[in-house]
Amino acid sequence: MPYRLLLPLLALLLVGFAAPDPSFAEVCPGVPLQTRTPEFEPGGLILTAFDKSGIWLYNINRDARYPLPETRPCNRNCRLSPDARWVTYVDPNSGAYGKMRLDGTERTLLNDYATDIEWWPDNRLLVWTPGHQAYWQTETSADRTYLDVEGIISIQPGGPWGLLIEQNGDDFARSLINLDTRDLQGIASHTIPISDDVPYFNATGWSPDGTRFAFVEPLVFDDNANIAGAELFIVKTDTNETLQFTDLNSVYGAVRINGGIRGELSWSPDSTKIAFWVIELTGPEYETSTGNALIHVLDTSTGLLSAYCGYSTTEHTPDPPRLQWSPDSTHLAFGGNVPADDKGYLLLALDIETGIFTELSNGIFPTVGIADVIAWGLPPA
Repeated sequence: MPYRLLLPLLALLLVGFAAPDPSFAEVCPGVPLQTRTPEFEPGGLILTAFDKSGIWLYNINRDARYPLPETRPCNRNCRLSPDARWVTYVDPNSGAYGKMRLDGTERTLLNDYATDIEWWPDNRLLVWTPGHQAYWQTETSADRTYLDVEGIISIQPGGPWGLLIEQNGDDFARSLINLDTRDLQGIASHTIPISDDVPYFNATGWSPDGTRFAFVEPLVFDDNANIAGAELFIVKTDTNETLQFTDLNSVYGAVRINGGIRGELSWSPDSTKIAFWVIELTGPEYETSTGNALIHVLDTSTGLLSAYCGYSTTEHTPDPPRLQWSPDSTHLAFGGNVPADDKGYLLLALDIETGIFTELSNGIFPTVGIADVIAWGLPPA
């Protein structure tokens, strides 16, 4: 496999826990986009949309696709369960939230008054209401535990920490705050400051196991582009320690990480890797002074940052395609548009070990403005 190792990253800004051994690699296998073979691995079920009617299922093992009846197009609010065998969805008639198998069977009502439902550990659900209240409850009980979520936009899976956005003069500041102790006086270390909330430089993501929080912020000013480029940091909430994990400025100069939506850093299901798009900036206008976007994957245990050269896109503003992991954390699926073909948006899969991109299907429909993959899961056990 032709990895081309580049210079090691410069010294990381170590604020707390021990740094991994950092390195950067381009993964460029030198082969064109592949057509899937009957034995393509890993298998599983992918949810996306091939028209505007609702959610579609693509069965990898059978190389077959079909629409799921009585669903409506969704994107970030259709969430895969931790075991990758259930997904939340919205009933198109009642607007209620339910869960179903990825093939559309075994549908069960979860809540009839919610704007989002997240899976928590220990068979719990985190429910967000239209009035921006939040509570957790088990699937088998109506008992609710309400959380103090004033100013909170996301919550640690299974834990007390929330991402707080609050006004700071003419800007907005970000911090992690312990929801259990936020109203108590004299409690030390209940807040972890992060940085200002800068549009297009504020991507975030909780690891599925809830132990770490990843965030992006602009850091090093690039004189050539006349703008500060983005870098990625990780917080360990058990120790309140923060570590800078990238030095993209030394490799590319100023870059953007992802687009305008905050919560788009894609952690692997095993909580070891983070996938994201890196977009080179050629000037201070971060929406228009841009180059190609390339997929990067950070291994948080080794510090290796890999850039995948086999596919790039200029369709990255306001947001690039969502990156959805396979259940075994070996592949990424996304919707991509290859110029000069007549297939529309392709359903693509990236093998993060070999760097090979494979076309699984074609004709994804941009139901919510972009042709995105909803989830990659498993059939019922």
